[in-house]
Order: sequence, then C-alpha cells, then structure tokens
Amino acid sequence: MRRGRRPKWMIDIAHERMNILFSMAKNEFSNNPDRSHRYVSLARKISKKYNTKIPDNWRRSYCKNCYKFLYPSKNSSVRLFNGEVNIKCHECNQIMKIPYKKEKKEKRRAKIEYYTIKKRNDE
Repeated sequence: MRRGRRPKWMIDIAHERMNILFSMAKNEFSNNPDRSHRYVSLARKISKKYNTKIPDNWRRSYCKNCYKFLYPSKNSSVRLFNGEVNIKCHECNQIMKIPYKKEKKEKRRAKIEYYTIKKRNDE
C-alpha cells in the first residue's frame, strides 16, 4: 500500500457508507434537521479519512460553507440565472453557483439536428 492511499475495497466501503449517510440525512430532514446535518458531517469525515470524493449525486446536497444538509424550499432555494444554477443556503446565506452551459449547448444542437433532418425529409 502506497503512502496516503487506501486499497480499492476500503474506498468502495467508504462510498457505500457515504451513500447510506446522505440517504438517511435526506429521509431524516423533515423530522430532525440537526440529525441530518450530523449525518453530513460524518460523511465528510469519512471522505477526509479515506481521501476520496463525496459521490457526485450527493455533492450538491450540502452547503460548502457551513456544511449543512440542503433541502430545497426548506432551508435552501434554487434559481436559474444567466446560464447557471444558484443554490442559496438559508443557514449562512452562501450562494453556490453551478454553470449549465454545456447542457444548453447540447439542447440547442439537438434542436438544430432535428430541424435539419425534418427539412431533408420534406424535400
């Protein structure tokens, strides 16, 4: 084992535990928000200990400033503005800005391809 690295089986277990903690945080938020915030902090500790990233599907579900679990319309708001998604945490008023230009380009290209194919078929 190299210095600072963990074997793949340890990393897989860490990812599994983080998924479990985040899903529990999501289920628990309506009854006990403090407990869900605690689950997020435990998942972050696992991530740091095993030197891995938090899974992609959970990466945007907590605040990067105060590390609280974000539940849209309860303690966060999501807005689309100038080609980016703005997620505002109501705990610390931090705004996370996530660009989505790639998705807009793909949608535009698909639309153009659809009309060019339709035009060829009409001729």
